[in-house]
Amino acid sequence: MPDVSRAMDPVNAGRGAIFDLDGTLLDSMHVWTDVDNEFLRGRGFDVPADYAESIAHLSFDGCARYTIARFGLPDTPEELMDEWNRMAFTEYATTVPLKPHAGEYLRHLKATGARLAVATSLPPNFREPVLRRLGVFDLFDALCSVDDVGHVAKDKPDVYLYAAERIGVAPRDCTVFEDILAGIRAVKSVGMTAWAMYDASSQSQWRDIRAAADGVMHDFDEAPRIL
Repeated sequence: MPDVSRAMDPVNAGRGAIFDLDGTLLDSMHVWTDVDNEFLRGRGFDVPADYAESIAHLSFDGCARYTIARFGLPDTPEELMDEWNRMAFTEYATTVPLKPHAGEYLRHLKATGARLAVATSLPPNFREPVLRRLGVFDLFDALCSVDDVGHVAKDKPDVYLYAAERIGVAPRDCTVFEDILAGIRAVKSVGMTAWAMYDASSQSQWRDIRAAADGVMHDFDEAPRIL
């Protein structure tokens, strides 16, 4: 992708671009796979084949509550979240990268007038440090989380609508970039455009994701230049 960071054509003025983080903007899902493996095996459980997909759309708090209920754990949700935070934080602070060409794409959108937002399930204490380390924090007009909408999971459109409101763009003029099927379906239900990023963690649902999304990509070099 050519460097278009200096482009001044406001072709995307009045448009919004809303990005999921894990698995979409960040190549980070392997971190959570490692956390799942280490955590559950440390408690004497194998990781069920459907576990990752079962929690993909949930908030961090929702993941903890689901895990406690499924495995009959004695922990509180807060105790699980604290443990997972400790296990994953160093990776986000030091090694988690952007997906290919993500930085260039964000700069293109910003330079051509788009308003940018994050809509994530990633805990707030993770998102700012990793985006600052990767040099893209200042490109966003709003950082939104399911925590901001009462932990409503991504199978509902709440966090995406909240992000659109925060950047002052009507839902019909927003394009959402996601990697999970539940999120893509939620986005489409409220008239937003959905582009799907391939991630290995959602491989088993890729056929359904392709059918549901307005566009698909394996690399931000394939993302739409005009929203």
